[in-house]
Amino acid sequence: MARKKEFDKEEVLAKAMNTFWRYGYEGTSMQLLVETMGINRGSLYDTFGDKRSLFQSAIAHYEQTVMENTIAALKMPDADKQTIINLFQDLVTRSVEKQNCYGCLITNTAIELCPDDGETQKTINRNFHCVTQAFEHALTQAQAKGQIKSDRNIACLAQYLTCSLQGLRVVAKVNRDRDTLHNIVNVILSVLG
Repeated sequence: MARKKEFDKEEVLAKAMNTFWRYGYEGTSMQLLVETMGINRGSLYDTFGDKRSLFQSAIAHYEQTVMENTIAALKMPDADKQTIINLFQDLVTRSVEKQNCYGCLITNTAIELCPDDGETQKTINRNFHCVTQAFEHALTQAQAKGQIKSDRNIACLAQYLTCSLQGLRVVAKVNRDRDTLHNIVNVILSVLG
């Protein structure tokens, strides 16, 4: 008779996600995962498969929790220019106030793995596309409200904001000075007019 699993799958997946987020894919060993997840190696393999499969599950969990929470306001019917401003300002606040700033798991993964890993590249590209679509929605709403000039190319602005968001997360990993980050955000947001 098979033993019943004695752990919460979502809880241990969140622990795996945080481990990959902190150490990266290559820097995370199976032993470290076993220790941080608090389950034995057999349960890890039985539940999540190998390290790569677990990593893909961790990325999906990050997208569903952290990223979805980050862009949720941009997707709301009343999203507008202020929503975009708030997103960037909130990112600065969170980056400065966190004890440890690991950046963005999606961005970190893009830097670490995408040059040589086509499957991961597709996953990360899909995520960037979702973020761009969320910005595009908020920008369209802002333009309809007259907050952004009608001649502005919304698709290009959305791509720029996605790129800037990812870049800001990288900078915040190494420089958590509030004034520096706010200055960067002010320049990013200046394209909105």
